[in-house]
Amino acid sequence: MGMNDKAPNEFEDKDGPARDAAGKLTGDQDLGKEGQKDQAKTSLKDAAEKAKDVAGDIGENIKHAAQKLKEGFSKK
Repeated sequence: MGMNDKAPNEFEDKDGPARDAAGKLTGDQDLGKEGQKDQAKTSLKDAAEKAKDVAGDIGENIKHAAQKLKEGFSKK
């Protein structure tokens, strides 16, 4: 996950639980639901960023394997 993507998620990671707790303390169900929604959204973004990182790693591994294969054929 890049730093540009991580910073907003870190804020939302803290903001969601705070809103949820504030909603529970004050009895404001709408605020609590907003907090829960923020938490779910942050979890989804984190999962998408992790998937993007894994896909990048897989791409690098494929390129590396292709290069090794190419080098193997070049030796003959």
